Amino acid sequence: MPTLPYGTWPSPIDARTVAACDGRPDDVGFVGDDVWWTEPRPKEDGRRTLMRRRSDGAVEQMLPAPWDARSRVIEYGGRPWTGRAGTDGFLVVFAHRADQRLYALRPGGEPRPLTPVSAVGGGLRWAEPSLPDGRAEVWCVMEEFTGDGPGDVRRVLAAVPLDGSAAEDRDAVRELVPERHRFLSGPRLSLDGRRAAWLAWDHPRMPWDETELLVAEVDASGVLGEPERVAGGRSESVAQVEWAADGALLYTSDRTGWWNIHRDGAPVCPREEEFAGPLWRLGLRWSAPLDNGLAAVLHGRGALRLGILDVESGEVVDAAGPWTEFAPTLAVLGDRVAAVGASPHSGYEVVELDARTGHTRVVGHPHHDVVDPAYYPRPRVRTFVGAEGREVHATVYPPRHPDCVAPETECPPYVVRAHGGPTGRSTLALDLAIAALTSRGIGVVEVDYGGSSGYGREYRDRLRGEWGVVDVADCAAVALALAAEGSADRDRIAVSGGSAGGWTAAASLVGTDVYACGTIVYPVLDLVDWAAGGTHDFESHYLETLVGPHARVPERYAERSPAAHADRITAPFLLLQGLDDVICPPAQAERLLARATERGVPHTYLAFPGEGHGFRRAETIARAWEAELRLYEEVFGISALIRPHPGPVG
Repeated sequence: MPTLPYGTWPSPIDARTVAACDGRPDDVGFVGDDVWWTEPRPKEDGRRTLMRRRSDGAVEQMLPAPWDARSRVIEYGGRPWTGRAGTDGFLVVFAHRADQRLYALRPGGEPRPLTPVSAVGGGLRWAEPSLPDGRAEVWCVMEEFTGDGPGDVRRVLAAVPLDGSAAEDRDAVRELVPERHRFLSGPRLSLDGRRAAWLAWDHPRMPWDETELLVAEVDASGVLGEPERVAGGRSESVAQVEWAADGALLYTSDRTGWWNIHRDGAPVCPREEEFAGPLWRLGLRWSAPLDNGLAAVLHGRGALRLGILDVESGEVVDAAGPWTEFAPTLAVLGDRVAAVGASPHSGYEVVELDARTGHTRVVGHPHHDVVDPAYYPRPRVRTFVGAEGREVHATVYPPRHPDCVAPETECPPYVVRAHGGPTGRSTLALDLAIAALTSRGIGVVEVDYGGSSGYGREYRDRLRGEWGVVDVADCAAVALALAAEGSADRDRIAVSGGSAGGWTAAASLVGTDVYACGTIVYPVLDLVDWAAGGTHDFESHYLETLVGPHARVPERYAERSPAAHADRITAPFLLLQGLDDVICPPAQAERLLARATERGVPHTYLAFPGEGHGFRRAETIARAWEAELRLYEEVFGISALIRPHPGPVG
């Protein structure tokens, strides 16, 4: 076995491999006996198609290019499709990303528009469609812009006729509830169709801070009565609501300090585990009741596993299989449960569980090893000690190669990755972008800093008023701990992150001397600009919690903004930005770059036309990853030890 310096190990995982495997299947559902889901197409302009697995096992694509099943409600989107089977085949309704209209798809036909186009602001958008039994309507969340500003918007529950009469007539859309709340998710109809339940919240709260669970009677004509708040409010977050087969209301609330499932107000399985997560997209589903009184659930501390919950006894039996992480999308039909699972050794797959037998199988988007799995890292879930003795959760990915070792006296370089959100967490699933680094001899550690979800409300609330402080300190504590124990080279540690993780990376370069370089991807950089309306509506008041009320602590906004203090950055950095990003607009990046250029800080800036918040095109992903690798090779002194680099990809 050859001995080669860390970072110089030959790896079969290149930028194109990383890009080709980016994204995951999502939004599973049943249409009749068939399983449907959305699936990414990075090589087709980053669109998402609809896939179908027939009862005979055949899998087919249902939406050819350029159709793109994706909603832009609240910019992060929501569940974009629904469907049902009938005597004449299936009916599927989906939102198309290009114009955000709802379309109806039937066997053998082209998608037909159901909703009109609006030229006002961001137009008309739709999410979480559902098809109530016995009604010729699709119910959903409607987002309607009333002006050109990001805050000129209203959201209500609405019913769209299936006959196409609203395709050119906005007045044909029936609004189900008055405009009372800024944000809504739902609705869920009881099995008898007589009651509807949904979630609502208002600025300045985010859905993981405080939501209300509302229930209303539904009359025979489909009109909703006056809603009643039955849970939530008062610093309680209800993340999901469902109706049980017997008519009981099941909802997931964090009133116990953890997102636990409640039945008609009482917790059914009180554990110090999460049975839900942050509602970044509308329609996320961590639990789904079965007809027999049981419920499929995702639960855990950190990573979420799939289980079956006995709602009466509170007992949970986990599904067998290799999957260590499940995405928040579940669907049920009889005893069948459809889910999307992954592991450190396999990407996300569409999985079906037979709740009666316990048998689990892959039914869609099966994982295929594009390289020898010997090159995959072996993650270690760890807890570190941060400032003031607080716990900091992280997943460590040490360098790993089947045919190479490093000199015994050498410590590996490391990349500290901060996840987005910041109310989010890293996932315990195969990530070829990580494997491409670890197989070259560069370690990676993903830090679930204070404020991350997955560890209870108290851990999540650590970031209240402390964004740019706690996250920066926790990432630094993990980096320094790895160096102190001899796992990482103290002089060759980088920080990396996207969105809120890009903020943490930039703030870390401004406020610490821990890192030799950093990668900053579509970041938040200017809090003052954000507070003045420089972002989209959903997160426009997020800083009230993360930083503090601007009216009371305006100096905090300026002091913590990396864009205002780029002169403090001394380490080289890479900045990656989508030019169509409305969440973290390019103007923030340009202000940081202008100050860094004046200071003479080495940096590279790559801007990508047509990309928004989260890169989707294969050529963008490849070029961005290649640039990140080149930064580490140059700063860590690796490029001098290996053959000349072939240059950017894409």
